[in-house]
Amino acid sequence: MKSSTSLLISLLCLSFNVFASGDIPDYKAEKISPHTWVIHGPVALPNVENRGFMNNPSFTITDTGVVVIDPGSSVQAGEMVLRQIKKQTDKPVTHVFSTHIHGDHWLGNHAMKNAYPNAKFYAHPEMIKQAHAGEAEAWISMMDQLTEGATRGTKAVIPAQALSNGQELKTGGITFRTYLSDHAHTKTDAMIEVVEDSVIILGDNVLSQRIGRMDDGSFRGSAKACEIARATGVKTYVPGHGPSGDANTALTFCDYLSLLYEQVGLQVEEGLSDFEIKPVILPKFKAFEKWSGFDLEFGKHISLAMLEYETASFE
Repeated sequence: MKSSTSLLISLLCLSFNVFASGDIPDYKAEKISPHTWVIHGPVALPNVENRGFMNNPSFTITDTGVVVIDPGSSVQAGEMVLRQIKKQTDKPVTHVFSTHIHGDHWLGNHAMKNAYPNAKFYAHPEMIKQAHAGEAEAWISMMDQLTEGATRGTKAVIPAQALSNGQELKTGGITFRTYLSDHAHTKTDAMIEVVEDSVIILGDNVLSQRIGRMDDGSFRGSAKACEIARATGVKTYVPGHGPSGDANTALTFCDYLSLLYEQVGLQVEEGLSDFEIKPVILPKFKAFEKWSGFDLEFGKHISLAMLEYETASFE
């Protein structure tokens, strides 16, 4: 029989292992401009293996502090982001932006608030509204289920500062310019330009090497958001998921959305139904067939684009 001391040690080890199982391993922060770093997460959907971390958190180090955009899907993800920040600077996090309502991007606010209670949190006004109306708790529950408890303990720190389109926040010698959409990937999207660094953080308006859900989105609205992003003429585009790059590489998803909506419209005019459309247009999307999520989302996208096209015809 084990001694009481041995039993205590065993229980402590068990408790540590349970706690550690939810930790997010370190992902390297890549410097993409003079002041901005991006942590490129996995492109798979939230699961046990990635512990829910799968977006692209970014941070910009200003003269007076650190501005974080989309710190991830959980308090654990946010803590991992903070570890990467501390490898670069000991300055405090002063501002945090959330690009849209989907919790895989912003539930890491919890860690930011824990470490820096005076930080200010910003988002699209509709994102703030939806979060308070139940979306925040729905995302906490969803992440917990998809990761089998790896994100447990996360609390929703909902942004309090509502953004406006074209707003500029200047802090520590760096300007952050916001571009809001009425309806693109969601009805809550904000893109953030780091002006002096010639960088724009796109949120899920644009993805790379991943086909994302459009259940809450608009193909036409997404095309407009892509036009706005391209018109900035910045050097580096940071998608919500997948690798960053220049306009030719990082905005390929924009081409996917526009092509799909166009092709669906043509086939609707020919009188085809959604299940008939898929085999007709599929050959035109070979460049995207190996992207994560293509098999899961392509058919759904056809149905959603068809509904949007038919609705638009009555406007």
